[in-house]
Amino acid sequence: MLLSIRHETVYRYSHKVDHSVQIVRLTPRLEPGQRTVRWKLTSPGRQVEQVDAFGNISHLVTVDEAIIEIRLLAEGQVDTSDTEGALPTEEGGLSPLAFLAETALTEPDEAIRGLASRWPAELLREPEGLLELAASIRSAVIWEPGVTTVEHNAAGALSLGRGVCQDHAHLFASVCRLQRVPVRYVSGYLHTGESSFASHAWIDAWLGEERGWFSIDITNSIPAGPNHCRLAVGRDYLDAGPVRGVRRGGGDEAMQVDVEVSGEPTRADRRSRRERQQ
Repeated sequence: MLLSIRHETVYRYSHKVDHSVQIVRLTPRLEPGQRTVRWKLTSPGRQVEQVDAFGNISHLVTVDEAIIEIRLLAEGQVDTSDTEGALPTEEGGLSPLAFLAETALTEPDEAIRGLASRWPAELLREPEGLLELAASIRSAVIWEPGVTTVEHNAAGALSLGRGVCQDHAHLFASVCRLQRVPVRYVSGYLHTGESSFASHAWIDAWLGEERGWFSIDITNSIPAGPNHCRLAVGRDYLDAGPVRGVRRGGGDEAMQVDVEVSGEPTRADRRSRRERQQ
């Protein structure tokens, strides 16, 4: 699938910002299953590109001039293939054991421990079991935007019974880590139709050295596939979120985010579809 993506984030302030530093993770990862055809990040100030400990391409954006608006624009095209959720182990990457650690956003409470007790580790080391857990979490936390924020943790979302993709991912990670199954949080984009508007979050679960990572879209209870574009991975949203930063001055802040994702099948996609139909 050839995905065309445009992601614009605009911060507006009631007073001038004297100084701003932001970590921007809006560049697709270099990994099997996706190839960046073209990509550009536009921002004010200075950009320094780096690769973090998780293998994410990030940019440190520093603005030293007095400014009342900061506009970040990431756009380009990414060619994705259908790996049916399977992701080979990256050479030189972090040990999967690094993704067993709980974080503030995935820390379990008694309700999550009770949920995890119904999902033994041997079941969560198979794709079928992971997909069953995804469907269970999707039923326990009904998708409803605007109820939670990026500061809500897994326990809070389960208590509310409502949330969005990042809540599903955090809760899934919390359950799996309790059963000693390493899990990575993934941020990226999802193409849902002819033209869609979606930043998204999902999960990679570790199946062992021979099979590597298995990628699951919890919100849709399906393996992640060619409609998914991967930006960053980490232990939770704070490690992989698109933009994090600090500023001096500015007063009140208002943020506007516009994301557009469109896609068209490539020649390889059409050939693969014909082969499956034969």
